[in-house]
Amino acid sequence: MPARDCASWNTMVSGLARLGMLHEARETFSAMPVRNSVSWNAIVSGCVRAGDMASAEDYFGCTPDREDVVLRTAMITGYMGSGKTERAKEFFDSMTVRNPVTWNAMIAGFIDNGKSEDGLKMFVSMITSVEVQPNPSTLSSALLGCSNLSSLYLGQQIHQWSLKLPLSLNMTVQTSLVSMYCKCGNLVDASKLFEEIPRKDVVSWNSMISGYAQHGHCDKAIKLFNIMMKQAVEPNDITFVAVLSACNHGGLTKLGIYYFESMEKNYGVKPQLEHYLCTIDLLCRAGSLRKAVDVIQSMPFKPHPAAFGTLLGACRVHKNLEFANFAAMNLIELNPRGAGAYVQLANTYASMGRWDDVARVRKLMKENEVVKIPGYSWIEVKGVVHEFRSGDRVHLELDLIHEKLDEMKKRMKEAGYLPDLGYVLQDVGEEHKEMMLMRHSEKLAIAFGLIKTSVGSTIRVFKNLRVCGDCHNAAKFISLIEGRNIVLRDSTRFHHFSNGDCSCGDYW
Repeated sequence: MPARDCASWNTMVSGLARLGMLHEARETFSAMPVRNSVSWNAIVSGCVRAGDMASAEDYFGCTPDREDVVLRTAMITGYMGSGKTERAKEFFDSMTVRNPVTWNAMIAGFIDNGKSEDGLKMFVSMITSVEVQPNPSTLSSALLGCSNLSSLYLGQQIHQWSLKLPLSLNMTVQTSLVSMYCKCGNLVDASKLFEEIPRKDVVSWNSMISGYAQHGHCDKAIKLFNIMMKQAVEPNDITFVAVLSACNHGGLTKLGIYYFESMEKNYGVKPQLEHYLCTIDLLCRAGSLRKAVDVIQSMPFKPHPAAFGTLLGACRVHKNLEFANFAAMNLIELNPRGAGAYVQLANTYASMGRWDDVARVRKLMKENEVVKIPGYSWIEVKGVVHEFRSGDRVHLELDLIHEKLDEMKKRMKEAGYLPDLGYVLQDVGEEHKEMMLMRHSEKLAIAFGLIKTSVGSTIRVFKNLRVCGDCHNAAKFISLIEGRNIVLRDSTRFHHFSNGDCSCGDYW
């Protein structure tokens, strides 16, 4: 057998590493008579891909050229992948030469690790640097960061900046812009941009269908899906998550079940967990709790906590204690330290005035050291994000906000608003309950927006949890008495309030 040259050895190491055969790759690397930069990059990248950063660091420490930009970029990718963002930043800062891949690894790494602000700061540093120019991946990552932060202002700035570059004509960038506008609550600009994309791939179609679904425009979402089919664009699993979500938010139960049951037969897409979860939610919203339980029990996977969480939330709305207990017990068994099951069960009891049971659940939470995720809302005004929590005592302009809320409360009641005291989970007097409702984070953010934004402009508020029913009703009245459009995004969807109505038709 002829002797292998260095290139052959490198190909073998790289191939084994890509196949996940790290042990064999390391043995092959050790047997190499001669190694070059490609060899070292191959073995370090293989360790990074396998998540073995300890070995990657060992090899990196032995390489003869530790300034190699490809090698260092691989290490940055590995550190980001393992959540060691500070170590990745140290590596990046010590580099004398960087390429676009290096910058992209940092930007995407921060954003993937939930540090979108740091990722966007890195993006700004990149575009003001003379080292490199951004590419489509750079802009896609930055726009994702804007989506994560719900920062329409910054997203618009990036859009305007990109128009000066040929990159603005790139389909990946155009699709990312559509997605950003959808997720930041500006469906008008999203739709306009989507129509301007000359050649749309399935990702582009999915972004717009998902956007319509999130904003409650279920008819437009289904219509767009049908157009996509006529243009012979092959749907994928994400397409059907969007379609099922549209049916879900629009109360199109029969149509949603049809799409779910015909996915594999008519479109060749096998239902995954997300599709089952959408279908369970669809049935729960329609009040078909028994059918939802049947779907949960027939799933070809281990039941996911989200399935029982959805069922439990519906039990509160439909006041069904039998299925509430069933869902809660399963949810606690799957995630005993998670707050969701306890909170939802307590809410169900509270909605029925069973305060002894509420106290029992709270005691159980304390015994199991369960920590509830706090709800909060935020609003962006002139590029500055203002965050509020229920009963907020921190914001510098609370006195002004409370004054506005008290004024609105009086006018809302004159217009027919009745506080829904069932959304107060404490056993206190009615007057105290009303005061607590008016201090919910959504209302604080809306009031601040009314004070700080120009008359007639749209107010955009975001919340990390599902919007409370009383806040939803109040937002309708506020839109009426103030003559303002209010866009509120919660953990599930967008609500567009205008002239006393909501785009969801109170089906949410």
